[in-house]
Amino acid sequence: MSEDVSRRSAMRLIAAAGAVGAGLGAGGCAPAVPPPGAVPRGAASGAPGAPAAGSGTGTGTGGAARIDALLERLTFEEKTALLHGAPDPASRGQAGYVPGVPRLGIPALRLADGPAGVRVDRPATALPAPVLLASAFDPALAREYGRVIGREGRALGQDVVLAPMANLIRTPYAGRNFETLSEDPHLTADLVGELVRGIQDEGLVAAVKHFALNNQEQGRDTVDVTVGEQTLRETELRGFEAAVAAGAGAVMGACNKVNGVHACESRTLLDELLREGWGFDGWVLSDWGAAHSTVAAIRAGLDMEMPGGTHFGEPLREAVRGGSVPEAAVDQAVHRILTTMDRFGLLAARQPARPPRDAAAGARVARKVATAGAVLLRNEHGTLPLTGAAARSIAVIGPTAQVPFTGGGGSSHVVPDGATAPLTAIRKRAGNGGAVHHALGEDLYGRPLPAKLLTPAADLEAREVGPGRVWTYEGEFRLAADDEWTLLVHYTGKRPGVRLDGEELFPLQQGVAEHYAGGLLGSAPDGMAVRRRTRTLKAGTHRLAVTAAGGDKGQRLRLRHITGAIRAADLAEAVRTAKAARSVVLFAHEDSTEGRDRPSLALPGGQERLIEAVAAANPRTTVVLNTSSATTMPWLPRTGAVLQMYYPGQEGAGATADILFGDVDPGGRLTQTFPADERKTPVGSDPSRYPGVGGRQQYAEGVHVGHRWYDTERETPLFPFGHGLSYTTWQYEKLTVRPQHSGLRVEFTVRNTGRRKGTDVAQVYVGPSDELRLDQPVRALAGYRRITLAPGAAQRVTIDIDARTLSSWDPDKHAWVLGPGRREVFAGRSSRELPLRSKVVLRSR
Repeated sequence: MSEDVSRRSAMRLIAAAGAVGAGLGAGGCAPAVPPPGAVPRGAASGAPGAPAAGSGTGTGTGGAARIDALLERLTFEEKTALLHGAPDPASRGQAGYVPGVPRLGIPALRLADGPAGVRVDRPATALPAPVLLASAFDPALAREYGRVIGREGRALGQDVVLAPMANLIRTPYAGRNFETLSEDPHLTADLVGELVRGIQDEGLVAAVKHFALNNQEQGRDTVDVTVGEQTLRETELRGFEAAVAAGAGAVMGACNKVNGVHACESRTLLDELLREGWGFDGWVLSDWGAAHSTVAAIRAGLDMEMPGGTHFGEPLREAVRGGSVPEAAVDQAVHRILTTMDRFGLLAARQPARPPRDAAAGARVARKVATAGAVLLRNEHGTLPLTGAAARSIAVIGPTAQVPFTGGGGSSHVVPDGATAPLTAIRKRAGNGGAVHHALGEDLYGRPLPAKLLTPAADLEAREVGPGRVWTYEGEFRLAADDEWTLLVHYTGKRPGVRLDGEELFPLQQGVAEHYAGGLLGSAPDGMAVRRRTRTLKAGTHRLAVTAAGGDKGQRLRLRHITGAIRAADLAEAVRTAKAARSVVLFAHEDSTEGRDRPSLALPGGQERLIEAVAAANPRTTVVLNTSSATTMPWLPRTGAVLQMYYPGQEGAGATADILFGDVDPGGRLTQTFPADERKTPVGSDPSRYPGVGGRQQYAEGVHVGHRWYDTERETPLFPFGHGLSYTTWQYEKLTVRPQHSGLRVEFTVRNTGRRKGTDVAQVYVGPSDELRLDQPVRALAGYRRITLAPGAAQRVTIDIDARTLSSWDPDKHAWVLGPGRREVFAGRSSRELPLRSKVVLRSR
């Protein structure tokens, strides 16, 4: 149950200091970098080993005095121009641009999207989705991932990357779950901190997003999130606090409201919590379009409006002239931006040299992450790994077997250097002695409309419209029986109009939904943009009209269709191919994107029917899931194995083959619970929790996010948080727990009892304090360790649990309070597989 929310307590969110213990996380995390402004030994003299400028270690060019001098020389118009975005005269396809002041040596800032790689108009490393990175439970790997983004961002002419995304996975419906990390606050905090350090190690400013509670796409611009102080502190804010502790240079304010106030106008969030509470001294920029005012926003602590100057352009200048905003507020915002730029060496007379792109190094990390995060959900009767006869006769089924599916849609979609299809990687790994056959199973991009179907006859497969011209077609076709049709338009310029029986099939969408059509479905393999619409058509005659404008450059288009007969033929071909093979690898997909939430947790289209039919034909069927988040699986009992690969990036095909053939043990573990029933989740079927009622949403689950809710409600999930199978077997034994300082030291032995080298993620959870009168989880993740062991080998694992993890936020005291008394500690392989447990008495300080 959730704590009560009062307006007074919400507005006093954190006046108190707030840290019980300095650490945030699990064993194995790198120590925090020195705070901004602290020049490390050797840095001033350029001594060997000094960190690179911009690493977050304060290697600036003159400090506060230089910034003050710059401020005095800036005109009022120049100051305000630094506080909002503008068109880039030499755009590189990045998300945002802020013009500098060349006469004073202040360079322009370019800001690129980047949760899964640097999103510009030229190739970059398409990294696996952050949720796949998180599945590795490896903070050191997160730092490597961040360093790829940091180096490439600098190499591609960028100064700021809009990453990492620290919002929790609260609802499995959220369209951007693949862009973030976990449902668990502890794990999220660990990984966010290391991502920030990795990005800034390379001199790129990390702008952690979206602050705060941007946990869904539906109504994200308007929804008002009502949340209690304890819930906010113990769940969503942990990742942002870790980012600040890691030295993040910037924070992006969210679009939504928090307790009645837009996040970018919330003095509670931006001033009291972020700056006064955590000591953040970077700058706060708005999400794109998230600034809703001038006076309220700048007074609350918003420094920069993106992408334009709707509120911080001329309206801000007028507000200062009229006296509603003191010029000192403008100076303060400019000071924060310039101070951060100085810290990253961007104001130096000789700016740090931009490194060359190292595409090969980026690809190696992408492959490493995709392999490390692969989660084997099910494996019955030795279906995997593919060995012997099973590896020599394989049916590969599904459209995403032959079309590389690197990432989701929206701001995280990256143009890769190249990407191999899984079918190609499987054939290569099977070798010349293997028979690998492919069946489409389900068509994503449609078949050409037969010219003879149309009256008058027309070839709509390869139309070209010249510059400045308009091409039209009007005709009809006749169906002998009722049928379900999907009509698809592929195009290279302005979207053509397609009217069926007088209805426009592809109208322009509102907001980001118009631009973000998915990472897979939004474009054809040859790069043409795609839109699709499914309609049930009655027998009889139907009218079709197409209008296409060539625009300035001309364009190509094609109109395609998928019918019931096509679907039936594809399904039959898949079944025949499966029956003829020893084993089956079936690729299933769900294309999620920024701008919309998922309508269901089921696989879209006819994929469930496809899996049922193929698995019935061949029980040695492995389903590879390229999906964004939790998926329901009514077809699960028929399958032999299920491998969760999420969106695996440009090297995903090779990584998938590595796991399928057993070249690597699947060492990934779920960072989100997969529900057995989509009505039984932390937001369930309660519209007040999701998506909200009347524009207002209640975080009524309180501190019981994710797996904590399943434990509290005693709900059995399909797959629990932390779950993941291995190709070997594991034994946990000899647990000891003892108090240490204000925390606990937990030790136990993990043994590989199988015949293969394997990787496991040992997990430690802690129960509530019986002396603390605050809402507490039944079990909370307290630490973890990723380990790799040879057959028969054992390792003694030590995990220290710090005071923060053993504390709760007291909304009356506005502070963390340690939970003393008897505490139960659990160790094992997932949140529901915890064979070891012990009790210990924790003394209050």
